Amino acid sequence: MLRDMTVLAAAVILLAACAGTPPLESKSAANTGAVDLSGDWTLRGADEEPPRRFADGEQPFRIPKRSSQQRPGRATGPAVSVFFESGRSVRISQTVYGLFISFDRAVVEEYTFGENRTVSVGPIEAQRVSGWEGDAFVIETLDTEGARLSEFWSLADGGAVLLRRVALTRRGTELFSTEQVFDRD
Repeated sequence: MLRDMTVLAAAVILLAACAGTPPLESKSAANTGAVDLSGDWTLRGADEEPPRRFADGEQPFRIPKRSSQQRPGRATGPAVSVFFESGRSVRISQTVYGLFISFDRAVVEEYTFGENRTVSVGPIEAQRVSGWEGDAFVIETLDTEGARLSEFWSLADGGAVLLRRVALTRRGTELFSTEQVFDRD
C-alpha cells in the first residue's frame, strides 16, 4: 500500500513538472482611470546605457543601439526577447481601443486594450495579453519555453513623466529588468 502511494505521488509530481506553462491571464480593456499615455517622449539620460540585471548563469540580454542590425534574442537568450523594442524617443498614440507605440520613429507596435492573442516574429510565436491594471498599461508576452516579457507603462508627475518597467523572467527567475523614465517633449 505504501509503495503504491509512493508511485502515485511520484507520478503526480512528474505530471506537474511536465505540464505546460500556464497561459497568461487577460488584462482589462477598461481604462477606468482615464489615463492617456499619448505624446512624444524622450528617454531621460538617453546617452547612457539602460540599467540591466542578469541572473547568475544566464546568457546576457542586451539592448542594442537602434543603429545595430542585431536584434535581442537572435544569438542567445529566450525567444520572447525578440518582441522587446526600445529607443531614445517614444511616440504614443492612444485611441479608445488601444495604443500605437513608435520607438525612434522606426518601429511601431500596436496593442489592443484587453487583447489575448498569438503574436509572431518570423518562426517565433508567443502568447500576448495587453490591457489595464489600475492606472498602468500592461503588456505580457509568453514564449513556448515559459519565458515571460512584462512591460508596465504609467504616468508620473502629473503626466509630465512616462515610466516604463520591463522584466524578462524564465521559470520564476528574473533574467533582466529595467526601468526607463521618459520626459514629455
